[in-house]
Amino acid sequence: MLITKVQLDSIDKVKQFVNLVSCLDCDLDLVSGRYIVDAKSIMGIFSIDLSKPIELRIYDGAEQPQQVIEMLKDYIVTA
Repeated sequence: MLITKVQLDSIDKVKQFVNLVSCLDCDLDLVSGRYIVDAKSIMGIFSIDLSKPIELRIYDGAEQPQQVIEMLKDYIVTA
C-alpha cells in the first residue's frame, strides 16, 4: 500500500480527480479522520471534509504505484 496526501479543494478538482482515478484498475481510498471513502466515488468524496489535505491510500494491485502517483501529481500535496 502506498499513502500520500491530496488536496481536493474545489468541485472541479473533485470531478477531475474522480474521472482520472475511475480509469485505474486498482483500489484507492480517501481517509479523513475516522471516515474512509472510495476514491472513485464522487458522492463519497463530497461527504468528507475537503477543507484540508486528505490521505490517499493506493492498495496493492496497482501495477505501477509510482505511475499512479505521477498521474495524480497535480492533486498531491507535500509536507
